[in-house]
Amino acid sequence: MIEIRNLKKSYPDATPLENVNADIRDGDVIAVIGPSGTGKSTLLRCINLLETPTAGSIRIDGEEILDPSCDVSRIRQKLGMVFQSFNLFGHLTAIENIMLPQMDLAGKSKQEAYNRGMELLHRVGLANVALHYPDEMSGGQKQRVAIARALAMDPEIIMFDEPTSALDPTMVSEVQAVIRDLARTGKTMLIVTHEMHFARTVSNRVFYMDNGGIYEDGTPEEIFEHPRKELTRRFIRNIKVLEIAISDRRFDFPDAYNRITEYCSRNQIPPKTGIRIQLVFEELVQQILMPVLPDPDLIFTVEYSGADESAEITVDYSGEPYDPEKTENTLSFTLLKGAVPEMTCGTSDHEELKNRIVIHI
Repeated sequence: MIEIRNLKKSYPDATPLENVNADIRDGDVIAVIGPSGTGKSTLLRCINLLETPTAGSIRIDGEEILDPSCDVSRIRQKLGMVFQSFNLFGHLTAIENIMLPQMDLAGKSKQEAYNRGMELLHRVGLANVALHYPDEMSGGQKQRVAIARALAMDPEIIMFDEPTSALDPTMVSEVQAVIRDLARTGKTMLIVTHEMHFARTVSNRVFYMDNGGIYEDGTPEEIFEHPRKELTRRFIRNIKVLEIAISDRRFDFPDAYNRITEYCSRNQIPPKTGIRIQLVFEELVQQILMPVLPDPDLIFTVEYSGADESAEITVDYSGEPYDPEKTENTLSFTLLKGAVPEMTCGTSDHEELKNRIVIHI
């Protein structure tokens, strides 16, 4: 249904979409996830031509919509759009908001538009607010009216841009329930969302966006349980990374301790875990490894997962492999083992730092 090839969107100070390629099939329900600023909303706005792409191709039902001769108004009637800010007309009632585009764009009579509008208000559970103005409705009600308005044009595809982000938490579930109901009808949908559980349960495909495009595309199980790529894994597990590289014996260790403290504070890492991270750096890196490495070349990496509040520390270093248990600094090793009983020595796939020590906290 939609073919996207080499899509690019640039602004004077940013390029959120660099090289996007995707095929969206009839009946796909695609959750679009990823960090802020990775072009999720921009992708939807380019498909709907609310933004003009800088380069690339978008074909809908085989028609190139970026061709200057394309009838944009006709194409937009195939695409329903639901915004996070509702975009209802404040001077119109709920039913009038749904009737207006039907009459203006689809040429329906007032009675036809009213009948279709009431049918859709019943569908989203809001027939009782048909004569209410937006300022008389809750956020959840306004968003459901916005969904009904999008459906009134009988679009082939509906796109949702963070449909619950502007809502009070108590209202999120009512909007999600309406979207889930739509998904069961076989309607093709693209849903930009930061609600990971919702993304997983409502979709049959997930786009994880990063690095200027669709970084990984897969089923919910593939993306949420077995992501193939590193940035996807970090995002799904809510992983925060700290990396400290040492290549000189004059390395500023006090500054490194400050960086670890700031990292733990910024990511709200539990104090007990933060103390253990500091201890590993001091005892393993500074006291055990540094004295025995002829030419210090080492990277200390912490990956903290907010999903399960766990931390993994890896120490990659050059030279010959070294077993910390063989250190002459028995005090440091005793402190290390007391804090982190699980420690594995092995090899790294790093081009220069072939040795690795892994610690789980």
